[in-house]
Amino acid sequence: MVLSHATSDSDGSVHSTFASRYVRTSLPRFKMPENSMPKEAAYQIINDELMLDGNPRLNLASFVTTWMEPECDKLIMSSINKNYVDMDEYPVTTELQNRCVNMIAHLFNAPLGETETAIGVGTVGSSEAIMLAGLAFKRTWQNKRKAEGKPVDKPNIVTGANVQVCWEKFARYFEVELKEVKLSEGYYVMDPQKAVDMVDENTICVAAILGSTLNGEFEDVKLLNDLLVEKNKETGWDTPIHVDAASGGFIAPFLYPELEWDFRLPLVKSINVSGHKYGLVYAGIGWVIWRNKENLPEDLIFHINYLGADQPTFTLNFSKGSSQIIAQYYQLIRLGHEGYTNVMENCRENMIVLKQGLEKTERFNIVSKDEGVPLVAFSLKDSSCHTEFEISDMLRRYGWIVPAYTMPPDAQHITVLRVVIREDFSRTLAERLVSDIEKVMHELDELPSRVIQKISLGEEKSEANSDNLMVTVKKSDIDIQKQRDIIKGWKKFVSDRKNKTNGIC
Repeated sequence: MVLSHATSDSDGSVHSTFASRYVRTSLPRFKMPENSMPKEAAYQIINDELMLDGNPRLNLASFVTTWMEPECDKLIMSSINKNYVDMDEYPVTTELQNRCVNMIAHLFNAPLGETETAIGVGTVGSSEAIMLAGLAFKRTWQNKRKAEGKPVDKPNIVTGANVQVCWEKFARYFEVELKEVKLSEGYYVMDPQKAVDMVDENTICVAAILGSTLNGEFEDVKLLNDLLVEKNKETGWDTPIHVDAASGGFIAPFLYPELEWDFRLPLVKSINVSGHKYGLVYAGIGWVIWRNKENLPEDLIFHINYLGADQPTFTLNFSKGSSQIIAQYYQLIRLGHEGYTNVMENCRENMIVLKQGLEKTERFNIVSKDEGVPLVAFSLKDSSCHTEFEISDMLRRYGWIVPAYTMPPDAQHITVLRVVIREDFSRTLAERLVSDIEKVMHELDELPSRVIQKISLGEEKSEANSDNLMVTVKKSDIDIQKQRDIIKGWKKFVSDRKNKTNGIC
């Protein structure tokens, strides 16, 4: 009898990824590998490494949408291979973008007739939108100054010190001076009066923030407009306003419809908003809307005959995906005014639940406001023993990503924690977060304070701690036996914690 054996190439068909040779070596980091690998192995080893990323749903640092309905996910995947710039080949996608621009413009009360087309464009995010708006202001200012025979080499923008870093990028990349209104303790947004005082003939615009990333507060655009109107009358200037509504643009129209911050104010010439924040779309979509055609200089618009038709374009890039534009249109027609209102009201209610839960602990000062972006920014009432950074670090053990940061000048001595309430942050999660924060505070209370830790080391020196308080420790100040007891207790505490956590998966 002849015995035969079937053989197979295990590398060509991976029956068990974790038994293959592909998991026995490190992934390439700098050079492309010489040989191919099976798709199953490539997927599995990359997926395994990505498990070490944080959970997006528990990333309370981010304003960006982390959940969408399955039906929208299908639309995104079905259009992920469409390049938006091919307008002649994908005319329906172009039409959907134009519909979004018009819907958002009407939402912001642009002065349009029933059949008049709005002026705006979809962008990768609010950063690109701000770049485009800034360029439009700079070019408008330059054109006017040239016509008057005046120099155009020293443009500036007036903002608060609380602006997002993309404003600093615009100023640096496009050679515009950024004049920042400093903050102060207890007042973490731009003061309109101080901003108007900084305006001069070279100011291309004043940028107001509808929803500061620091504490969610809306700046007073109405007061800024009124003060600037008076200054323009006195000086003969025509200094306009741009509203950075990246976070608040899809909140204010639904929660605070009577609040005047948009095109109802005559000096507001352009507005940007992030569709991927409270526009409820995954990352990668923003919008910039102009009041009318006169506010977007024609010489910034390119007309390109690329693939068969005239394509007017005003962007910083060329190719980009169509998925997020389609997803934005889905959300606008799926939810409508009623749906967006319900989502924003729910976010606000969960924000109040979290805020009240933190207040009950009597350990925190609430820095954020009830009116604004639904978030809770809070700081320790007493940070002499432990800091907000320690709380942030320990919350990671429970899966929560809660950022701790210091305020900009002149409030940099204030440190806060911030929790952003998104659509997918439920009442149950809000209550659970409060419970986990209480656990963290209890654990911190059991740890030696920063002063005691220094004493236990028996150091004799003076130094500034993170609160800028001078702490002086001398060996002679403490009985030697007390030092030993403290060190012994500390070592036992650490040892006990190690023993308790060794068996936890």
